[in-house]
Amino acid sequence: MRRFSWFNATSLTLGFAFLYIPMIILIIFSFNASELVTVWAGFSTRWYGELLGNEAFLDAAWVTLQVAVMSSTIATVLGTMAATVMVRGGRFMGRTLFSGMIYAPLVMPEVITGLSLLLLFIGIGLDRGVLTIVLAHTTFSMCYVSVVVSSRLVSFDRSLEEAALDLGCSPFEAFRLVTLPIIAPAVISGWLLAFTLSLDDLVIASFTAGPSATTLPIKIFSSIRLGVSPEINALSTIMIAIVTIGVLTASIVSKRASVAQQRDEQAAARAT
Repeated sequence: MRRFSWFNATSLTLGFAFLYIPMIILIIFSFNASELVTVWAGFSTRWYGELLGNEAFLDAAWVTLQVAVMSSTIATVLGTMAATVMVRGGRFMGRTLFSGMIYAPLVMPEVITGLSLLLLFIGIGLDRGVLTIVLAHTTFSMCYVSVVVSSRLVSFDRSLEEAALDLGCSPFEAFRLVTLPIIAPAVISGWLLAFTLSLDDLVIASFTAGPSATTLPIKIFSSIRLGVSPEINALSTIMIAIVTIGVLTASIVSKRASVAQQRDEQAAARAT
């Protein structure tokens, strides 16, 4: 076992400082009373009140949440199905092509993905709006869900599912009652990853969004081109808080599911 050296401690400290000190500074200056984001003029929650009265930011935030929830949910369903086919489908005609189509968005530049989707929507005559952003985000986030879920399915003990089949369950019931609860932490992780990718996306959304649907990253990017407003600091702080709460909640749920699974397995072992 390698010992924890001062070099490792220093590298770890510098790495975390590089990642989190800018966020901490942003959170502190979101409570700044001054209109200048770099000049501290005292503690104030003024900009949170200003943000709540900014209809443009609120509308963009609502569109972003709608898109993130819908696209991550659809991507989780399709990604789980794709992972099941890849892990359990065996050898079938077109497997290599199917695998390549799943993993291609992982390495494809977002500019190419956004441009190709834009040309597709124009070609089929689909007006750009919330629907086109949902379809675009589902397309590129589904592959991430597939990777996460397939890694869990590879290590899944199929004897549990076979036992359910022997006891009279149909294949769908065995998957729903046995497989899905066991792989639930991976499915939840895939949903959170897809939700975060959708929430953060700027490039693809800028190609597929229309005048009637502006996401929060697009709105923030267009606003900071004229200068950073203290309202953006307040908005970013709220987003950091939401993501932190979501990650902590998912960690707690996954931990409880893992503990419950171990308890069930120990009870089954004692029963046999």
